[in-house]
Amino acid sequence: MPSLSKKGLSIEPSVTLAIDAKAKAMISSGENVISFSIGEPDFNTPKNIREAGIEAIEMGITKYTPASGTLELRKSICKKFKDDNNLDYSPSQIVVSNGGKHSIYNALMAILNPLDEVIFSIPYWVSYPELVSIAGGTPVMIKTKEENGFKFNSEDLDKVKSDRTKAIIINSPNNPTGSVYTKEELLDIANWAVKNDVFVISDELYEKLVYDGEEHISIASLNDEIKNLTIVINGMSKAYSMTGWRIGYAAANQDIATIMANLQSHTTSNPCSISQYASVEGLTGPQDSLIDMKMEFNNRRLKMTKLVNEIKGITCNIPKGAFYIMMNCSQYIGKEVAGVKINSSVDFSDMLLEKCKVAVVPGLAFGDDNYVRLSYATSMENIEEGIKRIKNLLGEK
Repeated sequence: MPSLSKKGLSIEPSVTLAIDAKAKAMISSGENVISFSIGEPDFNTPKNIREAGIEAIEMGITKYTPASGTLELRKSICKKFKDDNNLDYSPSQIVVSNGGKHSIYNALMAILNPLDEVIFSIPYWVSYPELVSIAGGTPVMIKTKEENGFKFNSEDLDKVKSDRTKAIIINSPNNPTGSVYTKEELLDIANWAVKNDVFVISDELYEKLVYDGEEHISIASLNDEIKNLTIVINGMSKAYSMTGWRIGYAAANQDIATIMANLQSHTTSNPCSISQYASVEGLTGPQDSLIDMKMEFNNRRLKMTKLVNEIKGITCNIPKGAFYIMMNCSQYIGKEVAGVKINSSVDFSDMLLEKCKVAVVPGLAFGDDNYVRLSYATSMENIEEGIKRIKNLLGEK
């Protein structure tokens, strides 16, 4: 057989999806597994959006659309950017794709040349390194600290900058840490990007999920100079519980948006026509379900962090956004628990799944082996029972 693609062979599978699949397989076999592993809301897509999808099918809106998305949806996205983020874009600057991940891929493909470097923080979303590598770039990572809210600044950027630095990825609210950058922190990074003529990919998928009076601010909204350098990534998956509908979108200067649209036209053509029609309803229709979902996530956030911090040898920050916590398990690395030697976050995660039937994601998947990630996108009952199991396994404080 001819040799296979070296690039393809170098790509690692998604650890989060792999663990969720293992947990689901155990559940299917009758085991009582509680999963804190997957990153999607456990709420159904709001009824008005579901009904819009059905209406699209009945109306025969099942054909090709423009590669970058329907004009109606792109206009709705422009209005959303203006109303929510004080950002002015024209429909031609919007590219609708098959999920936020696809939008990030398109953005990287549009700006990177071979060996260009892209800077992002550790812990990182699992797909950033792979997406950069697929696009021919080189991932460059900044190790952040829990005591600093897992955030980086211009001084950190100076330490890793090189002649090949092409872009920064900033993710706020952040997956997996839940950190949210303030306006002052974003301005510091924006000034650095403008000074060094570096693109910014701003991943804002969790924009609607911020707590404790925090405010989501898009870095592109700070001034015209940074806006021209920024590709804003957003989508319907998290805020509207539409993960399976696969609608993400990007906003960028016209040159970048044109390249992204051209690239998409030759790879995936257009996003699903039915999902696009439903997304217009999501963006322009009632927002009550979003408010209700956020309130429930906030209650779960407070409950989970309280219970986790009561576990012997375990700590976690209270996240300001998204629906994850990073649980610091470093005190157990190198020790034996329930007859299992813990040498890594992978060992710790496997031990939890095998010994108390709780699925979490090892921090190694996010670049930091001292943590595991827990999602509170599950019921309060599951949170209480799952953390109780972990606490019983590790011992009382």
